[in-house]
Amino acid sequence: MSRVVLLNGVSSVGKGSLAKALQRIAARPMLHVQMDAFLEMMPPGSFGDLEGYVFETRHEAGKPVTAVVGGPILQTAMRALRASVAAMANAGADLVVDEVIWDRADLDDYRRRLAGHDLRIVGVFAPLEVIERREQARGDRVLGLARWQYDKVHAGMAYDLELDTSVATPDALAAQLKSAFDL
Repeated sequence: MSRVVLLNGVSSVGKGSLAKALQRIAARPMLHVQMDAFLEMMPPGSFGDLEGYVFETRHEAGKPVTAVVGGPILQTAMRALRASVAAMANAGADLVVDEVIWDRADLDDYRRRLAGHDLRIVGVFAPLEVIERREQARGDRVLGLARWQYDKVHAGMAYDLELDTSVATPDALAAQLKSAFDL
């Protein structure tokens, strides 16, 4: 039985840093699976095309809010992500998965595909203003994406553990994860 830790949170909340920190201290090797890697696998020209995905930015109270509109190519890539996670777990790999899930059906798909494995769902949080500062500082994110995702990603989600990346370092949060799930 493989161990799978699914980190769910908005863009720029710190999931990747947390995953890397967990990899360093876990008792068994854990592979880090990133949603962004699957976005990068999409064919050239998918971004900006309704068949792939587009960003639609509007302004609310002087702040950008950037929605993701996904088409069939994006939907296929995200199904492939979930199938790949299951295949890796079925092959015996322990995983830490870095995802942005706002559709409960996608989380249910993970649960179905990973039945029989030790799946732990972790909500990764921070105040919006902290995330927006990180989004801006990164320089590789579309501004307003975190704001659009913020109320959607955790709505209706039940977590085994919730972590706030604004109050502790990735290393400290990884230690909490390791302890909570005996990793």
